Amino acid sequence: MTERGSDAARPVGSQPEEADRLRELLLQRAYQRALVFCALIGVPVALLAFWFLAGLHELERLLWSDLPERLGWDTPPWWWPLPLLTLGGLAVGLVVRHLPGAGGHVPALGLHAPGTTRAALPGVVLAAAASLPLGATLGPEAPLIALGGGLAMLFAHLARAPATPQSTALLGAAGSAAALSAIFGNPLVGAVILIEVAGVGGPRLFAVMLPALLSSGVGALVFTGFGRWTGLSTGSLTLPLGVPSPRLDAGDVLWSVVMAVGIGVALHLILSTGRRAAGFVAERTVTRTALCALAAAACAAVYTLTVGRSPADVASSGQAVLARLAADPHAWGVGALVAVLVCKGAAYALCLGSLRGGPIFPSLFLGAAVGVLLAPLPGLGVVPGMAAGMAAASAAALRLPVSSAVLIVLVLGSAEMIPVVILAAVVAFVTVEVLPPGPRSGHGPPAAGHGPPPSGPPDGGPGTGAGGPP
Repeated sequence: MTERGSDAARPVGSQPEEADRLRELLLQRAYQRALVFCALIGVPVALLAFWFLAGLHELERLLWSDLPERLGWDTPPWWWPLPLLTLGGLAVGLVVRHLPGAGGHVPALGLHAPGTTRAALPGVVLAAAASLPLGATLGPEAPLIALGGGLAMLFAHLARAPATPQSTALLGAAGSAAALSAIFGNPLVGAVILIEVAGVGGPRLFAVMLPALLSSGVGALVFTGFGRWTGLSTGSLTLPLGVPSPRLDAGDVLWSVVMAVGIGVALHLILSTGRRAAGFVAERTVTRTALCALAAAACAAVYTLTVGRSPADVASSGQAVLARLAADPHAWGVGALVAVLVCKGAAYALCLGSLRGGPIFPSLFLGAAVGVLLAPLPGLGVVPGMAAGMAAASAAALRLPVSSAVLIVLVLGSAEMIPVVILAAVVAFVTVEVLPPGPRSGHGPPAAGHGPPPSGPPDGGPGTGAGGPP
């Protein structure tokens, strides 16, 4: 009699072989040295990333707060962004034209970036310094990824560490993760983002993750609702925070799905416009980059002239404005919310294609603003609306549904919103994926699920990646 299931159980029997391979890898001295080296590299990379962000923040505060106050204005006047962003556009255009690496990748392509060489580091830093403090509607996360990966390669070169394709990708990813933790304040977010950006599994990875992510969100809704109906408890690994949280109902769930579809379509149009802007500036880089930056500044000026609020609401990453919106959403009238959505969305599209930065923070603000604007709808609350809006906008802009869900949950600091966050992230991601692909700028690698991941240069950062828009 043969051993039961010897042939049919072959896939199950292969699991110990996979475990043995992992054990062998962990026991290899070369891999152990790489782990130690990555841990050591994380220290200087994180320190330099901290000072890089601190410098950008201080320069932004000087230009948008201290200087206007010294000149007698409580807030910057309506015309304030025009000279600043024009100057920033000229500087970025010169960096792109004359320095190696073109100042980093085009942000309209998402967070995916080819390997950053050591020679490209000065251009990345200068382009970010010329964009973000001067009013670009972008965040600092993409320059941080490039900076972290490039610094890791620089330190490896200085230490004369042996360079192989595997070690290059490993060190670049480690450096980028160390840098990302500086902006998100949580190492988990950076690690999850890089897992999805790396796109090791390609389309299969997303094909497996989406059903699991969606099913977990639906399961959480069923467990939560059924537990309240029956009064029974199944027990779960939760930590009570001792703070009141809103309870989800059917209206929150239904509106979250509808919002996610609409936000997905809107972000797809914004990103497509950004890629068209990238193609526009590619021919006459300096002049047209300055023109796009000036147009983005005009959006901020129109916003201030229309509603009387600070132009920094539009001409910024949105991080500080998002905090104020979350703290007091009722301080924003319907007109102000509509104006900031239109003007910031237009400025976001222009900056995505012309300046240098990351797409995360503006998308979070736009999603939150949509949630606050639609919160008066029957059955939809402010907190669920903001949670679903941010998750949908982040997933649509980044094409990273798992990272977006993790980011929003950690930002909110509450587990109550996890079901609508997951549903909104998955629905928005699927919406963007099924829409016709927009134009390609010709300045970046293929997007997630649209071709094999490229390999980086020998002294570059992470050589694989996926996650930018198509």
